[in-house]
Amino acid sequence: MSPSPRTVRTARTRTIRTRTVRTGGGLSLRVDSRAVLVVLLLLALAAAASVALIGTGDFPMSPADVVRTLTGGGTPAQDVIVHDLRLPRVLVGLLAGGCLGLAGAVFQSVSRNPLGSPDVIGFGQGSAAGALVVIVLFHGDPFAVAAGAVAGGVVTGLAVYLLAWKKGINGYRLVLVGIGAAAVLTGLRDYLMTKADLVDATRSMIWMVGSLNGRDWEQVRPLLIAAAVLFPLVLGHGRALRMLEMGDDAAYALGVRAERTRLVVMASAVLLTAAATAAAGPIGFVALAAPQLARRLTRAAGPGLFAAAAMGAALLVGADWASQRLFGADKLPVGALTGMFGGCYLLWLLFTERKAGRV
Repeated sequence: MSPSPRTVRTARTRTIRTRTVRTGGGLSLRVDSRAVLVVLLLLALAAAASVALIGTGDFPMSPADVVRTLTGGGTPAQDVIVHDLRLPRVLVGLLAGGCLGLAGAVFQSVSRNPLGSPDVIGFGQGSAAGALVVIVLFHGDPFAVAAGAVAGGVVTGLAVYLLAWKKGINGYRLVLVGIGAAAVLTGLRDYLMTKADLVDATRSMIWMVGSLNGRDWEQVRPLLIAAAVLFPLVLGHGRALRMLEMGDDAAYALGVRAERTRLVVMASAVLLTAAATAAAGPIGFVALAAPQLARRLTRAAGPGLFAAAAMGAALLVGADWASQRLFGADKLPVGALTGMFGGCYLLWLLFTERKAGRV
């Protein structure tokens, strides 16, 4: 039977979009031109949103003034405002958004489920519960709260992995166990809130919304270190993740150690989520939406790790800029805005998945 004209056109389009780059050492790399273009556009969008965000506030600055100040040509007042007050906030937004987008892509790829996101299957709630334990029971400082968030995320990730294990990890079982863990942790969080005094309860509520307000270089440095270590580790397993999406048998046949790969990338994604939550609070739905939006733009097979990270960074910084422009400087935390739009996105995603017969 001869192939249909549509199949021939699709194959020809993929051939045109994919290029093979050969290095001097004899290595070759297949490059999807559309995916590369999308990543570049998303990075440009994130950079533009960052410049606009730095220029937004009680002391507004034009994009030209922001760029001039960043390159060392601003006035002393502009230099203090940009480098000491606003640049750390933007860097936390970029790094946290990139971490969440990459973590979401990993979990959705491992579970082979668009709902397999850290904030749906309990890892974000685990970090939030860890932070609240430190705030309510130990009255910890910001550093201790960040450490508690990381510890809570790691413990939750380990518990979900062990509970979902049954001769391997099944994506459907992972999502179900994670949703159950999220419900338990939400109950624990609410219980801790009832035991907190007024000061700690107020502090906990502000932290749980998720915000970039008041972020400084103390939040940037640990997040930058985490990203510098974990991004290459996850991206280096990109090919193995693509093989895992075809099933464990196919992955084994292609030389991929399925369980080892799954454990490494899931542990890295848990740490990325915990680091982002420790720096910016539990910002919802970025990890859920970024990988799906990136995949729809690139139209590429596989998890699309680069594109998901770039989309996450652009979404979080863009949402923070929009919250300030629409509601005034520091009036609406970015986590509230992403939660509102993310809820609408989740409803749309469930509707499309139901229409396609997958849920």
